[in-house]
Amino acid sequence: MALCENQAWGDEAAESFQRSTAAAAASEYQGIIEGIRSGDEKCRVEAAKEIRRLTKTSSKHRRQLSGAVDPLVEMLRSGSLECKESALLALLNLAVMDERNKIKIVDAGALEPLVDFLQSANTVLKEHAAAAVLTLTASAVNRPCVGAAGAIPLLVELLSDGNPQAALDAAMALTNLATVPDNLRAVLAARPVPALVGLLRGCRKSSKMADKCSALLEALLRFEEARTALTAAHGGVLAVVEVLEEGSLLGREHAVGGLLILCESDRDTYREAILNEGAIPGLLELTVQGTAKSQAKAQVLLQLLRESPYRRRKSEKFQPETFENIVCNIVSQIDGEVPGEKAKKMLAEMVQVSMQQSLRHLQRRALICIPPP
Repeated sequence: MALCENQAWGDEAAESFQRSTAAAAASEYQGIIEGIRSGDEKCRVEAAKEIRRLTKTSSKHRRQLSGAVDPLVEMLRSGSLECKESALLALLNLAVMDERNKIKIVDAGALEPLVDFLQSANTVLKEHAAAAVLTLTASAVNRPCVGAAGAIPLLVELLSDGNPQAALDAAMALTNLATVPDNLRAVLAARPVPALVGLLRGCRKSSKMADKCSALLEALLRFEEARTALTAAHGGVLAVVEVLEEGSLLGREHAVGGLLILCESDRDTYREAILNEGAIPGLLELTVQGTAKSQAKAQVLLQLLRESPYRRRKSEKFQPETFENIVCNIVSQIDGEVPGEKAKKMLAEMVQVSMQQSLRHLQRRALICIPPP
């Protein structure tokens, strides 16, 4: 009996402790939100810094402090630089991994001051604004609003004018925004292709930057303006081929997708440009080692890059075990059978051509390292 009474007392004590802890936390949250609404700027800045600290790693704090969104957005519009920066960083942490807060921040009117910050002469404020826009565009609901607010041309400027982190954030935000057709046209109108090529040439080909630039290029190459810009840019097609050769699985998938769009749009115009950059070895490798999408795209592109293009029947399967199997399959699709000797001869010819192209490719790379006058 005494044991049961002790257990009951223990349960009551635990519940009482939990209630008191919850009440203290609620009081703390309320005090922080009141601090944000204070008429004293120093008090608002301190409260914003506390929100940033609490929400850095805690989803619970992000949810409990969502009531601070409206006054934080008001802080973006007035006050000192420190006031604006503190509010911006607090909002950024509130939005991370919280869909409802992302939408609430946009609904509260944050886009107008964020677009202003993207045009600021203060590089730190501009960098924080780019990070905030990236976080907000992670929500598909926000993407049309961000595009309509005028952020896209400013993000494109950051591709070439921003520091490495700001440029990466801009590339990722633009990739998110480009999933909306109207936004994609706005990105195209801002002429981002030269900047994307510059970023691709300067970054590690397996990096996140290369993945995002390749993804955005693949989306843009549906338009003739982008295709013309890519081939006109110094080392443009070469940069995509390098991602095809050296990129991550995702980057290579976007790279082969972009090259395929290029060749399918006008084979006579773009086939030679792709071949001249030595794309064949990378495509052959991709048919064996790429993702399912990469393999399919590489197979079609290889067909288009042949002297005499042909269409593959839907009923036919591709056997990607070896390079010889790849070539055998291509030959069978042309001749209706699998002539082994002809396939071996064709493979030898492709290897020889690829070696010649690789030599020209290396020579061209050496020339590209020297900036044009």
